[in-house]
Amino acid sequence: MSSSVQLFRDQKYHELKGQCIQQRRLFEDPEFPASDASLFYQSAPPRKVEWKRPKDLCEDPHLFVNGISSHDLHQGTLGNCWFVAACSCLALRKTLWQQVIPDFDEQEWDPKNPEKYAGIFRFRFWCFGEWTEVVIDDLLPTMDGKLIYCHSNVKNEFWSALLEKAYAKLAGSYEALDGGSAADAIVDFTGAVAESIDLVQGKHGEIISEQMKLFEDLLKVHKRGGLISCSIMASSGSTNEVKTEMGLVIGHAYSVTAIRKLRLGERLIFSFKAEKLFMIRLRNPWGKREWNGAWSDNSEEWKKVSNSERKSLGLTLENDGEFWMTFEDWCKNFTDVDICRIVNTSYFSIHKTWEKKIMHGAWAKNSEPLLNRSGGCFDNKETFLQNPQYVFDVKKTEDKVLVSLQQEDRRKYKKEGKGDSIPIGFEIFKVEDNRSYRLHKLTVQERVATSPYINTRTVFLKRILKQGRYILIPTTYHPGIITKFILRLFTDVPSKLRELKADKPKMTCWSLLCGYPRRVTQIKIHSAEGLQKQDRSGGADPYVLIKCENQNVRSPVQHDTTSAVFDTQVVFYRKNIDSPIIVQVWNSNILCDQFLGQAVLAASPSDPREQQTLQLRGRGRREAAEMPGHITVKVFSSDDLVEL
Repeated sequence: MSSSVQLFRDQKYHELKGQCIQQRRLFEDPEFPASDASLFYQSAPPRKVEWKRPKDLCEDPHLFVNGISSHDLHQGTLGNCWFVAACSCLALRKTLWQQVIPDFDEQEWDPKNPEKYAGIFRFRFWCFGEWTEVVIDDLLPTMDGKLIYCHSNVKNEFWSALLEKAYAKLAGSYEALDGGSAADAIVDFTGAVAESIDLVQGKHGEIISEQMKLFEDLLKVHKRGGLISCSIMASSGSTNEVKTEMGLVIGHAYSVTAIRKLRLGERLIFSFKAEKLFMIRLRNPWGKREWNGAWSDNSEEWKKVSNSERKSLGLTLENDGEFWMTFEDWCKNFTDVDICRIVNTSYFSIHKTWEKKIMHGAWAKNSEPLLNRSGGCFDNKETFLQNPQYVFDVKKTEDKVLVSLQQEDRRKYKKEGKGDSIPIGFEIFKVEDNRSYRLHKLTVQERVATSPYINTRTVFLKRILKQGRYILIPTTYHPGIITKFILRLFTDVPSKLRELKADKPKMTCWSLLCGYPRRVTQIKIHSAEGLQKQDRSGGADPYVLIKCENQNVRSPVQHDTTSAVFDTQVVFYRKNIDSPIIVQVWNSNILCDQFLGQAVLAASPSDPREQQTLQLRGRGRREAAEMPGHITVKVFSSDDLVEL
């Protein structure tokens, strides 16, 4: 965790607690008072809510009774099963909940030293890229002497009710927590990277290969400390919180508490032929109501499993809301899954580690096109490039890249009726290897990835990208929308992710002496064919070298071919427009590279912009002797430095 922790509303826990102990009073939070304003932003309470401290609700209050467990929680009257599902997931991982509930021993009630209790608690959430500490008092909303929101199934355990209060304070009110997403809460608890998968759209219930891929992915995420929740989307016409024939609740978030390959047969029953079963264990935040299909608690299938195997699976036959099902049944019965990956960035780990870069940005409106940063999605051809642009490099031949784009949490705007997330997404383009200024027109660049556009807080994408330079453009779906975002990029080797802010080279005093660029030229070297054979097997190891004034850009080597596809892009800002651009083809050798021919390009704005195939020639002027082979290129030039 980052050493610097932000203080929400600048409240200092130790200072406030010290004052309360000194003055012998219990803390009452002026920033989130025990009043209806903290409960609701539009609806009024059905009956009078009384705010009570844990000591008024039971004899011997504790944060934890017999430790923390995913069985501790019950939902209450708020529509926040997603929050309870997220807490259930959190409770499974000690390292994670200890970040959210810091110094829990010090915060715990101490019957031996009652004078240490001051009715004040603190929790930490990962807000928009930074850990933020939220201080609360322990006055909790009740009716008839009972907690009305999230509570424990043990009367004197209060960690979940207090955590929910801190989270409600962050969101502006308890009502602002109605109808959220488990993935968002898990991200706020952990700083994880969230990915949402539509099981129906991905045909995971039908295609076995897709099912197996997902099972292996979820198994890996779960083993590496990630958290998973799932739900059944209500179809049009049906309502939420209704039970299906199989005992599952529609529109309701379940937490995944285990994923296993269960081996049947061999040491169990011979008729099973040692078949492997792919199993998943879920928990209903209501603490009751379970799946009643195959492998449910009292089903026939469990009779085929030995007692020791049942014990190792933690099988209980109570109606405690926790149950097993086969992965296939899970894929067929659930519609949505939220995966929260704890991406490992530690250098001291046996598992794969990632290089992480995080950028804070914003979509901002400006009537001047070059200053506008809210251009909308790719469909808005005129304005799409008027969005923030981020450049990064893939250094390996290919690299797996994880991208997470998260918009600011809008729950705090629910009071003004603007609490819904905005549809967002992003595009990734492979660009010129030497690009260091903003892109103004798409010409030779290649669109390599498009995220889903969706009105969730986070959009996630996994892609394998080839070596080269890329521009990532985060956008809102519609142009002209203003909000903040954070962009996180994970790669195997450092990516040097940075924002491109300048539109063209800067004019300096030095430019007056040495000259300022007068023309911009973009070139794409597509391929070279029919090159001279260089080795006994009749192949070559060609690469291209592109020279402009005093700049050289070299492509990667293509091995063992006389017809190579390069797809290398370059951009030059040229001071001397009479000096041509030279594209040379070389053969890579251990001792000394061999020259295979070149093409000389005037690259003026009037030149054709279509793809052209040029004869390779020897060194010297354009009319030098022909050499074997052709090169296929596309050239764009403009004397307006912000056209390309």
